[in-house]
Amino acid sequence: MPTFFRPAAAGIAAMITLAAAPASAQLAVSANDGKVKLVDGVVQIQKDGKDTVSIIDLNVTPPTVIAEINAPASVVGPPLSVAISPSEQIALVTSAQKIDPADPTKQTADDRLTVIDLARDGGSIVGKIGAATGLTKATPGKQPSVLATLQAGKGAAGVSINKAGTLALVANRSEGTISIFTIEGKTVKAAGKVDLGAPVSGPSHVAFTPDGKMALVTRDNDHKISVLAVDGSKVEYTKRDMNAGLRPYGLDISSKGDVAVVANIGVGQGDSDTVSVIDLKQSPPRVVSTITVGQTPEGIKMSPNGRYVAVSVMNGSNKPKASPFYRENGLLLVYTRSGTQLAKLAEEKIGRWCQGIAWNAKSSLILAQCMVEEEIHIFKLAGITSKGITRAGTIKTKGGPAGIRTAER
Repeated sequence: MPTFFRPAAAGIAAMITLAAAPASAQLAVSANDGKVKLVDGVVQIQKDGKDTVSIIDLNVTPPTVIAEINAPASVVGPPLSVAISPSEQIALVTSAQKIDPADPTKQTADDRLTVIDLARDGGSIVGKIGAATGLTKATPGKQPSVLATLQAGKGAAGVSINKAGTLALVANRSEGTISIFTIEGKTVKAAGKVDLGAPVSGPSHVAFTPDGKMALVTRDNDHKISVLAVDGSKVEYTKRDMNAGLRPYGLDISSKGDVAVVANIGVGQGDSDTVSVIDLKQSPPRVVSTITVGQTPEGIKMSPNGRYVAVSVMNGSNKPKASPFYRENGLLLVYTRSGTQLAKLAEEKIGRWCQGIAWNAKSSLILAQCMVEEEIHIFKLAGITSKGITRAGTIKTKGGPAGIRTAER
């Protein structure tokens, strides 16, 4: 969600298993904010609400929730508040906001990073699916559980893990820093911070290039995209910034590392907002094209094969009904990509106050989160020569789905 809210759970409760995990699966992890609801365009705190994390098997039809645990989550910040290790052994979930202990009618910045054991062995490759390196196996007798709760920085929002599975970065919106964490198997340790030199810059999301040597950071408060240099666990701000549009927010990098796409969410005054493409083959990287997509492009994700870009647009569905910019539904937009150019393939109505996007490994299935309905919409990609996308069901969540990711291999 743009500027407004995202909470955290009062504590971490026991896991609730909803179904037995299959022997092998591609997983999606959805972080669900149970602390807030949107009522006629106004975010209302639910003091008894609980945040949850849903673990979804994408290797079955339809995709199914196989487990759910209680863990801090938040709808504040871009819906990239989840990261999964390439081995699918762990997931990381951030919490940008929590209920203020001094005033339960308000929220305050949170810094928690939850490490979740996904109960995968991570040791065997089951086969190749498109660009993916394979699927892990469930560990016999184990169920997903919380391994640790760590501290990132204030307003911990977007999080990413490199393709080597050895390093994670967290964008801290409320203090202008990036937290660094090392990963060894299922052990995650804090390894310092990168100071962007602007405490109110609002770093929102951070993403690695496939080679792990560079990362990009969106800064929605000062409209910049910063370049970080990565060498092992050493991460430095290069002082190279790009300007794509008003309030760059969500960001994704292609699996080949040739381009990045950025959602510029604007200032929420009813104007149509934009998505920009960054050419990463040029030195230094630079913004090379921008398209208009509609009001508030909240979620953005490239398909694993790099051919498509999916965008969830709020379309005014988060505004009061009396607003001239209100619309009953958000939109899921799908674009085909040719180099650094995007062309619209499909558009479908979805729910309200919609958030993150995830693809399956085959680049044939799209998940779109919708907060108000507390569900995830499923779409099949029908292809360039047909309608584009078709509906394939929904997944109910406990709390509003606010962030989602699959492993990026």
